[in-house]
Amino acid sequence: MSKGLSIVVVEIDRDRALAIVDGLRETGDHDIQVISEVSGLARRLAERNPDIVLIDIANPSRDTIEELTLATAPLERPVAMFVDRSDDGLTRAAIESGVSAYVVDGLRPDRVKPVIDAAVTRFNMVRRIRDELAETKRALEERKVIDRAKGLLMKARGIDEGAAYGLLRKTAMDQNRRIADVAAALVTAAGLLS
Repeated sequence: MSKGLSIVVVEIDRDRALAIVDGLRETGDHDIQVISEVSGLARRLAERNPDIVLIDIANPSRDTIEELTLATAPLERPVAMFVDRSDDGLTRAAIESGVSAYVVDGLRPDRVKPVIDAAVTRFNMVRRIRDELAETKRALEERKVIDRAKGLLMKARGIDEGAAYGLLRKTAMDQNRRIADVAAALVTAAGLLS
């Protein structure tokens, strides 16, 4: 675990919160803040903007898990949830909502460091996959626009696909723009003219 993490612990029970903080202090010099009230959690987390959120819930319900995961914005930061008991439905709900680590049988000080390490690693892996997927979708959409623009040029100029792409590329270079941007402008203009 890297040094100096900003960690928010969400725990209603004062004694459990103290035990968690003590366990975290043993793992490094972290900025640890405890939130003991779930109401307004999203606002308080936004104010603190922690590196990771640890949530300890004795007896979770599906509604509680959904509310906490929405408030903790698991797509923005790693969230580790510790519960005393669970079932397959609750586990699935937590993981599907983006929780990076879902640990049954509560939070014990000796498990804090490995769970945080796993949560951060899993969060980074999922974020990388999400970013790659978004980039792939963007590239596919650009490819569709470029193909549409090539088709318009082929029809309007009576040229083949290679020549159409060459014309798009030359125009992009002349205007110091991306080919996808030139293609999108051409498709938009063709839509206005038809």
